[in-house]
Amino acid sequence: MNDKQAFIDFILDHYQNPRNRGALAEPDIVMKGGNPGCGDIVTMYLRLDGDERIAGVSFEGEGCTISQAAASIMTGKVLGKPLAEVSQLGAETVVDEMGRELVANRLRCATLALNTLKAAGKKYRAGQAARSAAEAQIEDF
Repeated sequence: MNDKQAFIDFILDHYQNPRNRGALAEPDIVMKGGNPGCGDIVTMYLRLDGDERIAGVSFEGEGCTISQAAASIMTGKVLGKPLAEVSQLGAETVVDEMGRELVANRLRCATLALNTLKAAGKKYRAGQAARSAAEAQIEDF
């Protein structure tokens, strides 16, 4: 995609018809991330297989179009990937997918879900992962 309108349509589609939205049953990891500057909040739910590969992923959240569309997009990008690979993903993963021109001034919004997923992996490996939304604290990204 390189046409500005195509990027806009892509973002709006993910915002209006989010993929993998809702709490995941029996997650191994629940991580909340927030952007206090604009009030965006995303809760990521992950279920892992025996090889620490993401076997299930979903999100809940509220906030701007970009943060919520990015969460939807990221669930599709990380499904089936090992946590170690997710931890190596950079901001360009989201920026290029959503259109650099559209999200360049909203990087914190665009990368909120990605940063939340990466933090979830770190907490899991450290043995500190929350397993329910009630016990997950909001991390500032």
